Formats: sequence, C-alpha cells, structure tokens
Amino acid sequence: MTAGSPSPLSRTRSLTTSYIVFMIVAAAAPLSAMVGTVPLAFAIGTAEGVPAAFVFAGVTLLCFCVGYAISARRTGGSGGFYASIADGLGRPAAVGSGWTAVVSYNCATIGLVGASGYFTSLVLADHGVHLSWQWCCAIALALVAVLGYRDIAISARVLAVLMIAEIGVLAALDVAVLLRHGLGALPGSSFTRHAATGPGLGISLMFAFVSYIGFESAALYGKETRNPNRSVPRATYIAAVLISGFYTLTSWLAVGAIGAGRVRETAGHQLGNLFFVLGDDYLGSAGATTLQIMLCSSLFAATLALHSAANRYAQVLADDGLLPAFLGKVHPRYGSPHLAAVVQVAVCALAVVAFAAAGLDPYANMTTSMLGLGTLGIVVLQALSALSTVALRRKGIRLSWWRGTLVPLLGFAGLAATVWLVVGNFDVLTGASGGVVTMLPWVIVLVAVAGVLWALRLRAVAPERYRALATAHVDPDADRTDAPGPSRPSTTVSEPA
Repeated sequence: MTAGSPSPLSRTRSLTTSYIVFMIVAAAAPLSAMVGTVPLAFAIGTAEGVPAAFVFAGVTLLCFCVGYAISARRTGGSGGFYASIADGLGRPAAVGSGWTAVVSYNCATIGLVGASGYFTSLVLADHGVHLSWQWCCAIALALVAVLGYRDIAISARVLAVLMIAEIGVLAALDVAVLLRHGLGALPGSSFTRHAATGPGLGISLMFAFVSYIGFESAALYGKETRNPNRSVPRATYIAAVLISGFYTLTSWLAVGAIGAGRVRETAGHQLGNLFFVLGDDYLGSAGATTLQIMLCSSLFAATLALHSAANRYAQVLADDGLLPAFLGKVHPRYGSPHLAAVVQVAVCALAVVAFAAAGLDPYANMTTSMLGLGTLGIVVLQALSALSTVALRRKGIRLSWWRGTLVPLLGFAGLAATVWLVVGNFDVLTGASGGVVTMLPWVIVLVAVAGVLWALRLRAVAPERYRALATAHVDPDADRTDAPGPSRPSTTVSEPA
C-alpha cells in the first residue's frame, strides 16, 4: 500500500463511538478484574484502601488520554502506539514500539485464552458438565476465529451484548449492597491517608493499572470508524471515565459489604471466590451462578477485543513492510485483516498445545506469565506515548502548555512508576517465585531494541523505505507554527470534544 493511500479497511466504516467504547471496555474486562485482581489487592495490597488506588490509576490514565487524543487527531485515529510514538519520538522508537505492541497484545491474548478455558471448565464442572480446559480453549478460539475474520461491526455488536450483561450483573450486586447497608456501604476509611498509602501500596497500584489494560485500543480502529477524528478521542475519554468510576465504586462497595476492618482477612481466605460469595449473599444462588457465567463471557469478550487489536497492529506494520506483507491483506467483502486474524488464532492454538503438552497449568502458568508479559509491554507503550506528546513541541506543534506538556508529563510519571512497580513485583503478578518466568520482562527490552536497530538499518540501506514508515498515519504538517498567516485557517489541535 502506498504511503498516504487509503486503507481497504476504510471501505467498511461501520464503527460508531458507542461500539468503540464497548470494545475498549471489553478489553479491560471489568468482571474479570473484579473477580481476579481486586481480591488479591485486598489481601496483599492496601485492603480497604484499594478504591483509592483505582482513583489514582483513573486520574493518571485520564492525563494519558489528553495526549493520546491529540495523537488520535493528528493520525486520523489509526495506527495505535506505532503512529503515536512515531509522531513525537521518531521512526526508530516507533518501530521498536510497533514490534513490542505486536508481542504484547499477542501475549495478552494468549493469557486470556488460558484464563477463558480454565474458568469455563471450572464453571461447567460446578454444574455437572466435565470438559477439559483444552477443549474449552478450542471452542473459545473457534468463536474468536469466526468473529475476527468477519466485519469488525459484528464483533462490536457481540461485545456490546456481553458488556451490557457483564456490567448489569455487577451493577445489580452494587445496588443490592447499597439497599442493605445504605450509605454505610461506602466507608470513608477507604480514602483516608492511612488506608490509601498504607502497606502494600505498590501492589494495589500495580493491580489497579493492570485492570485497565486494553482501554487505549480505540486508536487502532480509525480506518473502520465513520468519524475517527471525533469518535476515537471521545471513545477513549468515555471508556476511561466509565471504567474508573465502575472499578472505584464496585471495589468500594465490596469493602462496605465485607467490613473495612475485615477486608484483608476475608479476601485472603476467599481470594477468587470472594465475589461469588458476595453474589450468593446479596443476590442469592441465582446471582452467584450468573456471576460465574458472566465471568466466562467476560473473559471471552476480552479475548476477542485483544485479538482484534493484535490483528490491527499486525496489519499496520505489514503495510509498512515491518512484518510479512500477507498480514496486511484485507478481506474484499468484510474489510477485516482476515489473514492476520487467522495467524493470531493459530499462534494462540499453538500456545495452548505447548502448555498442555508440557503439563503446565492453564491459569497458574499460562495466564499469569503471558498476561503479565503483555501487561508490562502495554504499560511501557502507554508511557512512551505520553512522552511522545511532550516531544511534539520540538516539531513546532502549537499546543497549550497544560495539554502539550503538564498533563502528559503527569500521565508519563504515573505510567513510568507503574512500569517500575510491575517489574519489581512481576513475581507477585505472575505467581512465580523464580526461574524463566521472572526473566520475561527482558523480552520487552529485546524486542524493542531489535525494532530500533532494524529501523536504523533501514535508514542506512533503504532510506526511501525508512522515510515512508508511519507516513500513512501521521500528517507531518499538522499544527506547525510555521503555517501560513491569517489567510489560512489555524490548524491548532482543538480541545477534546
């Protein structure tokens, strides 16, 4: 595809802001976060102070959104981190980031496939149906393969239904807790300095940021969106606010339902069963069963959302010659990167076979290691993207000091601290006490360095090809201070909608 030419993906501009929001929220998997990470944060983090950690994470990511919205407008809402980082930090950093994104999103998808198979097998067994986790993974991957191959709007509609059901059951639990305890279900102790900054703060913040993974994926769907310059930034803001509010309120109500003084002990005893116990107590046995079913659908929805994101990164990099060209091919009818989708499903299937053949546990080994590695890579990319916005000033981009410097720097600081926390607590995140798993963070470093070196090689041996990198996604002349005078309308980036 020639630089600057429209992608075949643009033939199917079927996504609206609401559909993008559903895909972002699906990637974050709210129910999975509540069931999987909040009990751990209660048990080994700041206990009743966990809601404050979600507030901090939400504010940090809203700061990130300010810079990401600027990038989305300049790149037409496509290209994701690859385009965003190319815009501010240059092509070598962009290639390293693009390759890191492909590895990270694929690893995160593999981890979610393992979790989906594991929990679906457990839930079925609880209801008398015995199916191995491998077969549950196979069924989930078959569904993902069909939906990923088709028009993105079909996946968006499926995710919309699943998200409404998933959030609905958690909202019902929230309402039930409020009805029983009234305002006492929202203990003020959760936001005292002692609770919010107490022992385990790093663990709580790490799990809080981990729970947002995938929310930045809106900028991968610009070419399939009716009005990308408006829809992509707006969807990112809406999703960040919704996810932050939902996580904070639900974790806060859980503290109120358990009792602030008993949160650590109760969560440490029940762990992954905590929310199922709450569901049984406040919604009855039918509520607990619904939570189990919705957990399975939540993990499937997250798998599908990250699968779609991974495909689009592969398509973008293939278009620029950084991955095999066939991955960039688009289906003539559905407008989807169908071959990238097939390859991504095949990679996941091979991973399932490899972990099963090695006799490893699908959750304790496959999910924790792969999802942990993917999480780390995505947070690194978020931090670099925030820094990229600050770097736009050196290109003469006209931005107000707070949008172009202060707020993105605050986002970068929070995300850089999160990277440090994830690396420092990688054994906690993955459940590994040593061995190969604890060395996995080096994969991100090696892939990023390899990408940078490849870009530098291209600059030396194929300068024209090097100069064409990322040009299909970034308008190099947008918002420059040397734009012509009053006769031409200002191209200053507008305030977020």
